[in-house]
Amino acid sequence: MRGKNLVRSFSLLFGLLYLFSSLASAQGFSGLARVEASQSAAKGTVEEVLIDLSLSQGVPYRMFLLDEPPRLVLDFQEVDWTGLREEEFLQGEGVLSARFGTYVPGWSRMVLELAGPMTVSAASMAIDSVTAAAELKVQLQDATPESFAENTGAPQDSHWDLPVPAPLKRPKQRDENAPLLVVLDPGHGGIDPGAKAEGGVVEKDLMLRFALELGEVLIRSGQFRVQVTRDDDYFVSLERRTALAHQAGADLFISLHADSIAQGHAHGSTVYILSDEASDAASSSLAERHDRGDLLAGTDLSQTDDLVAGVMLDLARQETRPRSKALARSVVSALQTHGGPVNRKPLRSAGFSVLKSADIPSILIEIGFMSSERDLKNLLDPAWRNQIARSILAGLIEWRILDEAQKDLVRQ
Repeated sequence: MRGKNLVRSFSLLFGLLYLFSSLASAQGFSGLARVEASQSAAKGTVEEVLIDLSLSQGVPYRMFLLDEPPRLVLDFQEVDWTGLREEEFLQGEGVLSARFGTYVPGWSRMVLELAGPMTVSAASMAIDSVTAAAELKVQLQDATPESFAENTGAPQDSHWDLPVPAPLKRPKQRDENAPLLVVLDPGHGGIDPGAKAEGGVVEKDLMLRFALELGEVLIRSGQFRVQVTRDDDYFVSLERRTALAHQAGADLFISLHADSIAQGHAHGSTVYILSDEASDAASSSLAERHDRGDLLAGTDLSQTDDLVAGVMLDLARQETRPRSKALARSVVSALQTHGGPVNRKPLRSAGFSVLKSADIPSILIEIGFMSSERDLKNLLDPAWRNQIARSILAGLIEWRILDEAQKDLVRQ
């Protein structure tokens, strides 16, 4: 019975959403709303939770539940979260954690981890007719695991979801002297801040800044063109990052990070490639997907069975794997010669999802460790970042020369 009530509640919510979207457009309410932190809170117990969000103006919104762990997701078009602090917002035992920020350009998201399975029993947004200020109230009640499971999952809605990528076309043959297209992937973003350091420094901001600086250095060399997977503070899924590289027809993919460890004393730059074990597993898992149009540039695998798709991915990796290894070695060598400091074990392999492209040479560079006082000082130094960017450029140029010379050998 409770599950049916929740379905009715969500149906009513989306009906109100479309009605409100029209009113918001007519009344000019579709701009950025500011959260009023002092008037907002998530209160309650493990049995019942009341979420109260005070906004400077009304904006369209939606909500849905996710499992493992139980979460309530609130999407808005669009909210400025400045001033809202998790420790002040959470008041009670019913909500364990809160994350909020930009989701994609034009959209904001709040994710609340619940203490246990719950359902939405009531939701409403009241808008002041004079000031346009809005107050969103959401009431949650505890639920059985079975009832909760029946009502989880993001709804499919073209008004809120990203457009489906267009069918891919095989890139035109590029002149051997033409600039290579490098897709730079600044790690994390939006509601995913990445590593954090004292003073409010977060990995997502540092890596976006460095990606833009590195991109400028690469472009000015005349040997590379550059695209980035994100150019602002918004969330991009791991799978979406590699899909963007395929859609762009990338020649290289470089993911940029600056990690932090709670124990030990790691420092210095590190370059990762996809491990052999992860590579084999990636071919199998990717081949099992149904939407496989973007796994190989210019090749639509959506009509092939798993066995054929897996074989084609393995064939592509046989060419790409040694090229990725050579790319990583060239970058490490350049960092050791021109940049630094580098980690005592600078070349490593792992199963990072962003390295699983079958046909694009891909590396992940940990520029440094934010948990290291020395590395953090370097990461915040524009002159040091410029030195590292020029070192990476030198590594890419060296790799390009070797790759062109060995191209025919690699493909035998």
